Amino acid sequence: MLSWLRHYRRAMLPGDISAGIVVAMMMIPQGMAYALVAGLPPVVGIYASILPPLLYALFGTSSTQSVGPMAIISLMTASSLAPLAAPGSALYGVLAAQLAVLSGVVLLACGLLRIGFLANFFSRPVMSGFTIGSAILISWGQLPVLLGGKLPDIHLPSALFGLGALAILVWARQFMAGTLRRLRLPPVAADVGAKLAPMAVVLGSLALVAALGLDAQGVATTGAVSGGLPGLNLATSSAHWQALLQPALLIGFMIFLISMSGAQTLALKRGEKLASNAELVGLGAANIGSALSGGFPVTGSISRSAVNFAAGANSQLASVITAVLLGVALVAPNGWLALLPLPVLAATIIVAVLGMLDLSLLRTAWHYDRADAAALVATAAGVLGLGVEAGVVVGVALSMGALIWRASRPHIAVLGRIAGTEHFRNIDRYSAATAPGLLMLRVDAGLFFGNVEAVNERIEDELAAHPATRHLVLVLSAVNAIDTSALFGLRELNASLRQRGVLLHLAEVKGPVMDRLKQSDLLQNLSGRLYLSAAMAWDDLVQ
Repeated sequence: MLSWLRHYRRAMLPGDISAGIVVAMMMIPQGMAYALVAGLPPVVGIYASILPPLLYALFGTSSTQSVGPMAIISLMTASSLAPLAAPGSALYGVLAAQLAVLSGVVLLACGLLRIGFLANFFSRPVMSGFTIGSAILISWGQLPVLLGGKLPDIHLPSALFGLGALAILVWARQFMAGTLRRLRLPPVAADVGAKLAPMAVVLGSLALVAALGLDAQGVATTGAVSGGLPGLNLATSSAHWQALLQPALLIGFMIFLISMSGAQTLALKRGEKLASNAELVGLGAANIGSALSGGFPVTGSISRSAVNFAAGANSQLASVITAVLLGVALVAPNGWLALLPLPVLAATIIVAVLGMLDLSLLRTAWHYDRADAAALVATAAGVLGLGVEAGVVVGVALSMGALIWRASRPHIAVLGRIAGTEHFRNIDRYSAATAPGLLMLRVDAGLFFGNVEAVNERIEDELAAHPATRHLVLVLSAVNAIDTSALFGLRELNASLRQRGVLLHLAEVKGPVMDRLKQSDLLQNLSGRLYLSAAMAWDDLVQ
């Protein structure tokens, strides 16, 4: 807890103050917009941005992580709660907080039990597919708000307002930083200025609504926003704990993956080291804090964390300052927030989430590994067609299926000797010599119940292709483990070869594997010999 305070220096304070102010300005429109995505009143997004970063600062290890509402987690919240309660209802708000509690408990338990490695079951293609599908789904859901109604029944003033804001935000994302650099602004200031464009657009649109009375012309606004800090929220619904458990598990894993993705990238830039289990504890505490203050599930935001980093954050104090400023914004007169136009907030959401679309991974996977590309596309399609949770499950199932398929059919190479050396290589890739009566095979994977049959079948195929074989040498330099099923498979292979007059030899067995084999009778009953290296086997067996 608070390990960063022990190393804090006064020189770090200016950067933390500037970053805290910048992120607070960014958080107000983002938090309110993402609350709408989650199906909650806009002010709840600010509630969820105060206590969570304070609690993360107690336990978290990233100096630049900005914890609060985020588009994907907001969408998952809405997807989980929609079947249980009407968005905007009192029960919906209770269930959103309850979901945050459960997600927080999941994260906290994973951190305390040190099982964060379970998150590795989400491969990068699955994460990318999930992000692509979610971004499209969120953007599509915001179109009626952007246009003031569903097609073709749109509200023209709202549509003009929303599309105008959308065009400005797209321009700002693509060209504003370059424009500011050409105006002689330092690169960091130019990048931060571009990131604050949504705040400027929101404030400008609010001024237009007030000046032109657009709310009276039918442009939807946020309406009255409750003043004051959020109170302690202990409300729960005992009838919904079980229904929320499964989505809480999934949301908890996604919170951790999204947070670690951004935080790790920024940590590498500073040479910092993150403690994954401490991150789990910090994120778990942040979500429990969000629930207690009337919020919903939160995570580390990749975009806000990047702004925090660029604005000069040196420690978690920057997030503490952001939280304090947001609290001040709620305590101070906030009637102006009631005039925030919803079409403009919808535009900020669309630009933010579409900015997460990155098809480069799909292109790479398509050329490098079609199974990963299929998992990416299936995850994105699953999110769009089946829903968020089902889409992730589809992607994970495909990734695990591809992993099992590869593991069940390991690469096996026929080895030959490179002339004049003691090196042995795959004869299909190198000009390597073989010897009559000697077949050397290298198995390039651990042997376990899932692949032992496939390995034996490949060995039989090679023996059939080399009928003069009298010595079979299995080079096990790439085998890290042999389980009980594989042990029995090797015993059966040894007995079968003995009956056919072929001797089975083992070479380059790793120490841990050898330790296990010594606990069995395979080595005592081996028809051939055990060799330290492939070269020693060659020298002994080639006559």
